[in-house]
Amino acid sequence: MTVAAQNDLGGRPEPRSGTSAAAGTVAVLAPWYERVPGAYWIVGFLLLIMPLLASDFTLFQIFGWTFILGMIALSLMLLAGYGGMVSLVQMTVATLAGYMIAIFGTSAITGISLGWPWWITIPLALIIAMIFGTAVGALAVRTEGIYTIMITLAIASAFFYFTRQNYVIFNGFSGFNGVLPPKLFGVDWRSAKAFYYLTLFWAAVSYFVVLYISRAPFGLALQGVRDNPRRMAALGFNVFAHRVAAYAFAALIAGIAGILLTWQSAQVSPGTGGIGPVIDILVITVIGGTRRPVGPFIGAFIYVILKTFAIDILISMGLSGDRFQLLIGISFLLIVFFSPDGILGLWDRWNENRRRDPLTGQAVVREGGET
Repeated sequence: MTVAAQNDLGGRPEPRSGTSAAAGTVAVLAPWYERVPGAYWIVGFLLLIMPLLASDFTLFQIFGWTFILGMIALSLMLLAGYGGMVSLVQMTVATLAGYMIAIFGTSAITGISLGWPWWITIPLALIIAMIFGTAVGALAVRTEGIYTIMITLAIASAFFYFTRQNYVIFNGFSGFNGVLPPKLFGVDWRSAKAFYYLTLFWAAVSYFVVLYISRAPFGLALQGVRDNPRRMAALGFNVFAHRVAAYAFAALIAGIAGILLTWQSAQVSPGTGGIGPVIDILVITVIGGTRRPVGPFIGAFIYVILKTFAIDILISMGLSGDRFQLLIGISFLLIVFFSPDGILGLWDRWNENRRRDPLTGQAVVREGGET
C-alpha cells in the first residue's frame, strides 16, 4: 500500500513524492482521488452496478440489511472506537425511531397511528431519537468501562419490556405492521432496486460523515478525550460535552438506520430492539473492527450472510436453527482471540507481515517510498 493510500485511511498527511520539506520546498498533498486506494474504487463501482448483477432477494435482503445493520454498528463504532465508550443502546435508539415512524405516520394499526405526512414524521422521529440518545449519553458518560456497558444494557432492557407491556402507545407485544415508505417521485422505495440504492446512499453518507468527523477538530478532540480525559480537561476541553455530543450524533445515524429497518420489514415490535439484537450489534462491530468506519459494514455483511444461509444449512442437516447463535458465538470468539481489532486487524497484520523481510523481520522499503 502506498503512503498516499495509508494517509487516506486515516494516517498523517505526508508530502507527495518528489517534494522535500527539509529542502525548504512546499509539501503538496496529492488530490483526494489519488489518495483513495484502488480497491475502494473497485468496491464502489461494483456497489453502483450491483442491481445489474444480483437478484432482487440479494439486493433487498442481503445488501439492504447489511447497510442498515452496518449503520447501526457504525454508530457504536463511533462511540467505542473514537470515544472509548461501549454503548449497548444503539439498537434501542434505532427501534425508537422506527416506532416513531409508525406512531406519527401510517401503519395497519390505524387506531394508534396518527397518519401525519412524511415530511413531519421523519424529522420528528429523528429528533426524538437524538433526544433519547443524548439523554442516555448524559447518564452513561458519568460512568466508565463495564459500568457504561451495564447501564446502557439496563436502559435497552427497560425499553424492551416497556414497549412490550404498553398497549396504548406502542401496541404491546404485536407492535406495528404495514409501515411502508412514502412513494416519493412516483417511486416505490420498498422495491428491491429502489430500496437498495436508498440504503446504499444513507450508508455511504454515514460512512463519509464519520470519516470526516474523525479527522475534524471535534473528532480529534474526542479521540484525545478517549486517550487521556484529564489532560484534555486541563487543556480547556469540555470532556462531558464532547462525549454527550458523540452520543447525539451516533443516535442520528442509528435513527436513520432504524427508519430504514422499519421500512424494510414493514413492521416494528419490541423484538426489534430486544436483548438479542442489541448484543448482535456489538458482535457485528467487534467482528468488523472498531478502528475504521468500514469495519462495521464488513461485520454486518458477515453476520447477514451467516444469518441468511447458515440456518437453512443447519436445518437441512437435521439440526435446530437455534444453533446459528452458536456459530456466531464461535466466530466471535475466534476473531477476538486472534485479532482484538476484528477482521480489519487480521488484514492489517497480514499486510504488515507481508511487507517484512523474512530473515531480518524489518519492514522492506521499496523504490518510490512504498513499504
